[in-house]
Amino acid sequence: MSLINNLPFEWLVGIRYTRAGKRSGRNSFISFISLISMAGIALGVAALIVVLSVMNGFQKEVRDRMLSVLSHIEVFDNSGTMYDWQALAKDAFKNPEVIGAAPYVAAQAMMTRDETVRGVMVRGVLPEQEPKVSDVAGQVRQGKFADLKEGEFNIVLGGELARGLRAGIGDKVTLIAPQGQVTPAGVLPRLKQFTVVGIFEAGHYEFDSSLAFIQLNDAEKMFRTDAPTGLRLRIRDMLEAPQVADQLASTLPGNVYTRDWSQQNANWFAAVKTEKRMMFIILTLIIAVAAFNLVSTLVMTVTDKQPDIAILRTLGASPGSIMKIFMIQGALVGLIGTAIGVTLGVLIALNIDVIVPGIEHLLHVQFLPKSIYVISELPSDLDWNDVMKIGGVSVVLAFLATLYPSWAAARVKPAEALRYE
Repeated sequence: MSLINNLPFEWLVGIRYTRAGKRSGRNSFISFISLISMAGIALGVAALIVVLSVMNGFQKEVRDRMLSVLSHIEVFDNSGTMYDWQALAKDAFKNPEVIGAAPYVAAQAMMTRDETVRGVMVRGVLPEQEPKVSDVAGQVRQGKFADLKEGEFNIVLGGELARGLRAGIGDKVTLIAPQGQVTPAGVLPRLKQFTVVGIFEAGHYEFDSSLAFIQLNDAEKMFRTDAPTGLRLRIRDMLEAPQVADQLASTLPGNVYTRDWSQQNANWFAAVKTEKRMMFIILTLIIAVAAFNLVSTLVMTVTDKQPDIAILRTLGASPGSIMKIFMIQGALVGLIGTAIGVTLGVLIALNIDVIVPGIEHLLHVQFLPKSIYVISELPSDLDWNDVMKIGGVSVVLAFLATLYPSWAAARVKPAEALRYE
């Protein structure tokens, strides 16, 4: 209490004005509006933190599912084939960030079974090397990834692709290569029957519906390549992939170029980034509406407190001191509202995995049916940088809302204010 009493009088009066007075119901009404403004700021801040955390969570979830199939970095030779991939992998491991390497053959093809036809992306891999750069082997729900043996022409399909072809373990599918065979009768498509030995579920529709794996040497025979088409790399920190890719491009020998995972999905990440930015702007408007409610609150306070302002002026208070009193009052409302909103938003974002199931159980609904959204839990990834930005914007908006009423209070003339008192 002694600490408060030692504050400058502007602070003491500003703090007192944030509470309801006892001399009239109008003071209580003004204080009620202040509480509404404070609650609006708090709810806006909390909503923005929760929404951005959920968007971050969805982005991280999709990114992780992509990278369970994609590699962090791909290295290509300008010739289109990579004959000595072992030597190139050895050179890549000289970079301390690289922790895994595996060759692959990538090609587009048609796949048929009975009367069903699907376009597929075929990836030829070494099953013993692939776990070093992706998690596909661990995502096989039926069969075994290790059954991709050279010369047996086996294949592992994505779950949606297998369902579309109505293919199961042991069934035969026909792979049709785009490169045809020239015969006296004309150009005939090259095709080969493969046996389904595995079905994987990556949880990402694009890959589950269009990706198939075969053994590397079988892929070279099928698509008539003399060597792998590239080298896939895994690094320690996937977020550093663009920087590591640039380093490898300048240090690896030969005429090679690199591509990181963010470049492979540039459109998707750009769309998510734009959506997140627009959501920030839209929800910030909610905070702005609540913050600028302070304008009406402070204008009413200035009107109600004109006799008090006049007395303070006659006692020697400067216009600057009067302005400071009402700026302190508005800023306190904004700070308290922001603090409550940040606390509430952080608590919800950190415990959304408990809160949402509780609401679902209470209302007997399911917000994310697994059959539609693949995931059944609402993901959340709290970013403290977002929290600081949101808090800063809220405080700044609240401060800006105090400027005009405070300036109007400083222009009150004591004689006119006391004329009818």
